[in-house]
Amino acid sequence: MWPFRRKRGGQNTSPKKSLSTAARGARGEKLARKHLRRAGLKLLAVNYRCPAGEVDVIALDRRTRPDTLVFVEVKTRRQDRYTSPAAAVNAEKQRRIHKAAEYFLHHKHAEDLLVRFDVVSIVLPDDGPARVEHISDAF
Repeated sequence: MWPFRRKRGGQNTSPKKSLSTAARGARGEKLARKHLRRAGLKLLAVNYRCPAGEVDVIALDRRTRPDTLVFVEVKTRRQDRYTSPAAAVNAEKQRRIHKAAEYFLHHKHAEDLLVRFDVVSIVLPDDGPARVEHISDAF
């Protein structure tokens, strides 16, 4: 049998059922929103989509003077053995987030606000607690 093929017919030998990628991502985004609120940010939009792209969370950081508009990318992975989830926010992804942010700022007439781009990296293993890392001003 090919060693990299998934086993068929429910022959999964792990005792605990693993989350699907979509379910893991949704759970990670929920944890990220909770973390951001606890950190004092006011959430303005979640899963903002526009013709220019998509942003996971848009928040207002009132702890800074003047207030700062924060565009947050959330990355969730099962493990970080080889690389951090934040490493997936490469130059191309950053460019798309910048374009979506420009669109949001223009259409909300908020070009005069300070802007910051953060990444929330979440490791959500099948067993054990989640680990959340908030990288402020990531790019």
